[in-house]
Amino acid sequence: MILNENEKIEDLQYKGLKIIQNKKWFCFGMDSVLLSDFSKDIKRNSVVVDLGAGTGVISILLSGKTEAKKIICVEKQKEMAEIIQRNIQMNNLEKKLELINEDILKLGDKIKEASIDTVVTNPPYRKQNTGIENQNIQKYISKFETTATLQDFISISKRILKDKGQFFMVHRPDRLVDIIEIMRKEKIEPKRIQFVYSQIEGDKDAKLVLIEGIKNAKPFLKVEKNIYVYDKKGEYTKQIKQIYNIMENK
Repeated sequence: MILNENEKIEDLQYKGLKIIQNKKWFCFGMDSVLLSDFSKDIKRNSVVVDLGAGTGVISILLSGKTEAKKIICVEKQKEMAEIIQRNIQMNNLEKKLELINEDILKLGDKIKEASIDTVVTNPPYRKQNTGIENQNIQKYISKFETTATLQDFISISKRILKDKGQFFMVHRPDRLVDIIEIMRKEKIEPKRIQFVYSQIEGDKDAKLVLIEGIKNAKPFLKVEKNIYVYDKKGEYTKQIKQIYNIMENK
């Protein structure tokens, strides 16, 4: 695989899967890996859409962790989409992964209404005009709501999901009220939530929230056991090692 300037290949430590990333652009983080694990119980032969796929890391991991029939990566940025295409080829996933290089607001007939079994998404966390704006356009679009908002990601998910279709998202806990409010307005009932903390001790606030919803489902919410990234010694916890497929030293 030929790499462009500032690119590198990373081993995803799962079934030999790898990913190309550009070191100067937005690189995937633990949130994407955690979301792929949180959503790994996708039903067999499902058609999945990854909204705002970035470099395709969630889709690539799900290709190995699930028995999904097809995973469609939707990514607006041409530069990122080009990397997704090469990641698909590098991992020999042409029969399972499909790329749509388009703004999620302009999907139109490219994805028909009520045709998708599952949506996974790691959308931009920050509203525009909040925090420090990054001068790198790729990073900025990945971090801030530019053309598509949280409302857009959820409402588009509702449009393309089948009845009782699954919705999985990772986001920031400070926007949880907004997330639940919008999900219920769009008839995606929150069914499962899991909070992620940096440390077992001394970390008062959750850093991430993982949420699953079902379209047109009845109300019932389960709060999963918290995920802690680091133990008291500052090392990865057993939970994280299992998610990252890190073997314990005997």
